Amino acid sequence: MEAIDFEEKDFLACCGSTRFAKQMTSSAPFSTYDEAVDAARDIWFNKVDVNGWLEAFAAHPQIGQSPSPHHKSPTSAEWSKGEQSTALATATGYTMEELADWNSRYQQKFGFVFLIFASGRSTPEILAELKKRYQNRPLVEFEIAAGEQMKVTELRLAKLFSTRAEGALATTAQCTADVATTAREDRVNIIGSHLTASSGAPILKPSQISARSRPPITTHVLDVSRGSPGVGIEVRLEMWKCVKTRPTFGETETGNWLLQGSSTTDKDGRSGQLMDIVDALKPGTYRISFNTGKYSPGSFFPYVSIVFEVGESQQWEHFHVPLLLSPFSFTTYRGS
Repeated sequence: MEAIDFEEKDFLACCGSTRFAKQMTSSAPFSTYDEAVDAARDIWFNKVDVNGWLEAFAAHPQIGQSPSPHHKSPTSAEWSKGEQSTALATATGYTMEELADWNSRYQQKFGFVFLIFASGRSTPEILAELKKRYQNRPLVEFEIAAGEQMKVTELRLAKLFSTRAEGALATTAQCTADVATTAREDRVNIIGSHLTASSGAPILKPSQISARSRPPITTHVLDVSRGSPGVGIEVRLEMWKCVKTRPTFGETETGNWLLQGSSTTDKDGRSGQLMDIVDALKPGTYRISFNTGKYSPGSFFPYVSIVFEVGESQQWEHFHVPLLLSPFSFTTYRGS
């Protein structure tokens, strides 16, 4: 398929971060939607800094309200209205009042608007999620909001391809204009339903995936005690070398781990490249370790190691392992 070029304003409609839009424009043209999404994920999670994330969040209106005064384009504002259509259709005077109250509480606590992939979700559903996420710690919620922004961006990229590239999202068979339009709308709806799923971004089959633009395993360290990224932390990624066995608790593990790569976290707390960029991640058990003792001498943790297993069906996925550090505890969870 012939590559399609876009302008910076097109990508700004998809995500309100100026840096994101500029980076996407530099990476264009894109031959397929999947290629654009792969580039968008890499740019959003690895190249856009904290200020860029906050800029994108500010471009969104609160759920149930008019477009944000900080929106970046009329297209973005129009898309935002459409994405909230189900919520508005299922709202009552009482639920709208309650939603406004919780939106205000959320913004006072976290400093940014409550961000959720709203397409197809009712007001009671959104309100329940808002109350649940309100209990999170700020840095945890910041990562979750970034993930929700990526879901919105992916859907809007689908809309962008739908409007700018005739037939790009339709089947390759010859069909009439009416059938082609229906096919494009169906494709956008399907993408939206995948993104709404609790598992996060859609899992694509090998035949649908273009070459990765980042390694399949990445990490990001946030220092809760300082309220800033964990800068200058040494990180190692290893793989368990025994194919037929797995590490067990309390077992001596000397010599059974093979180094895949090492790096040091940058100013945003990101590790950089810990392994080669490969389409299919080799199934097996991996260990990612952080030299927290050197980062903070005398801290409670001399180092932190996280062990996880990648199955045969997961080799095409991306594994992002954020680490949240505080003086006497750490938290990790799998990101998108």
